Amino acid sequence: MPEADDPTAPINKSPVHPDPSEGLIDDSGEAHDCEQRLDDVFDLITRVRHEINNPLTGVLGQAQLLLREELSESARRRATTIEEQAIRIRDIVAQLRQVQKGSKA
Repeated sequence: MPEADDPTAPINKSPVHPDPSEGLIDDSGEAHDCEQRLDDVFDLITRVRHEINNPLTGVLGQAQLLLREELSESARRRATTIEEQAIRIRDIVAQLRQVQKGSKA
């Protein structure tokens, strides 16, 4: 009988076959579960978009108002950076809406 530490010993790789009656869901149950999860994801996307858009609108508006004022060059660069990054976030959030529309079509 070969020892367990012997590298030349054959490895017993008998496949494990689970009991087919354990933990199985019929196809309609899986489809329903999948649909429910997608609905939950869509709801989350809607809430995230809303929670980001509200403060983002304020940040973007304030940056744009600030850029209308006389500013030092460094302050103008900072305000421009704030505006550019806020627009970037706005565009990313808009892409989330496109994901929602595309999946519900």
